[in-house]
Amino acid sequence: MDRIELFATFARVVECASFTRAAATLGQPRSSVSAAIRLLEDRLGTRLLHRTTRHVAPTQDGLAFYERCLRLIADVEEAETLFRSAGDGPAGKLRIDVPGRIGRLVIAPALPDFLARYPDISVQLGVTDRAVNLVEDSVDCVLRVGPLSDSSLIARNLGELRLINVASPTYLARLGVPESPEDLSAHEAVHYASPSTGAVEDWQWLEGERLHSRTMAGRVTVNSAEAYIACCLAGLGLIQIPAYDVAAHLAAGELIEVMPEHRAEPMPVALLYPHRQHLSRRLKVFAHWLEPLLRERLFA
Repeated sequence: MDRIELFATFARVVECASFTRAAATLGQPRSSVSAAIRLLEDRLGTRLLHRTTRHVAPTQDGLAFYERCLRLIADVEEAETLFRSAGDGPAGKLRIDVPGRIGRLVIAPALPDFLARYPDISVQLGVTDRAVNLVEDSVDCVLRVGPLSDSSLIARNLGELRLINVASPTYLARLGVPESPEDLSAHEAVHYASPSTGAVEDWQWLEGERLHSRTMAGRVTVNSAEAYIACCLAGLGLIQIPAYDVAAHLAAGELIEVMPEHRAEPMPVALLYPHRQHLSRRLKVFAHWLEPLLRERLFA
């Protein structure tokens, strides 16, 4: 194992906080990863990691060396493309993960344009509504909707999703059209449970800058956007949904917006990646391509 491979192995152990998880993402035996770290510590003459039976964390020297490793790895990747001809573009596999509806409705239909622009890049597109661990799942970047909780990741804010309240004509014919939050006591909602936590979200609305919420009656709970919309179309209750998600249903008269003056707080959308110092050229061009696409399709 050469020095750059040692550095990359050490960086992966720090990011995974585990020899076992790091070995799995690298496709190596745990013993090889452990031996590589011991070799690196011997070469440097310092202890890089605190080790316990359940957790691995960098020492002060290890943290300083980790930051240097990221810069060195990025420099090597840049150097490997230094003598390409001027016409050569970014190359390699790009692993991304995006929410289900955005992946199916927005990104997948537009991918032919991206691949035509960058013929040497291949894309592995993960489409899921659960939170993905970038390091453990070997993903280059993820697109996330909603508040962010992982402070160890770099976030590139792309915009905000406008949420609207909708129901089907059959539901409104049965229970009437709510005009304000005071009317909600006579209505039902399709409940949405977080795919990651299982928590059911309350109905929310903004009055000025103040956010209000209430627990709605309802007999159906789902954990995917596809099922959420399908149940609303079936007349099972009100839902709060990004406007882009139901634009076609609104245009066709299959869903109707209600209480437009009492919408929920917009949801932030961000592209997340592990480290600003180690952005590949393929990731940079993807982020540059993605931002105007989302601005046109999601935030208009």
